[in-house]
Formats: sequence, C-alpha cells, structure tokens
Amino acid sequence: MAGGEGLMSVDYEVSGRVQGVFFRKYTQSEAKRLGLVGWVRNTSRGTVQGQAQGPAARVRELQEWLRKVGSPQSRISRADFSNEKEIAALEHADFQIRK
Repeated sequence: MAGGEGLMSVDYEVSGRVQGVFFRKYTQSEAKRLGLVGWVRNTSRGTVQGQAQGPAARVRELQEWLRKVGSPQSRISRADFSNEKEIAALEHADFQIRK
C-alpha cells in the first residue's frame, strides 16, 4: 500500500473486560469518527469481535485504539487482528453494532 492510502480490511477480536462496559458503542463511535465502515459484536466467549474497513491509515488508528483505549470502563488484555488485506471497494455501507 503505497503511502498507506489504499483501502484495507481487517478482522479483530478484543479480550478482557469488554462486555457490559459499552465497548461496542464506543468502538462504533470511534470507527465513525475515523470514517470507517464495518461491524462489531459481542461473542459467547466474552470477547468483542468485528471487522473494520477504510483507508489504511485510519484502520491502523482504530487498531491502536482497540489495543490501548477502548471504552472508559473496559480493561483490554489482548487485541488480535486477522485477515488483513487490501480491498478494491468497501463492503459495508456504515459501521454497525450487531447482536
């Protein structure tokens, strides 16, 4: 990705105290602030997972936020990223909280 300007997609899963602390809502707000699209949801394993797409530099900003910031009451112990790839076009219209 020359200059980090291409579009990228990445899947993520965040572990720690991330459910019941408005983590999904804050993730959605941060993603929208960065102009990203995708989704976020709670898992039955007590983690939060999702996908983010957009300009590479902005996706990297969200990755850093998921690693270190989160919602005010969250305690992030781990953030895993997978399926990182360049994409030709966005696959989502906005950033949604999935049930």
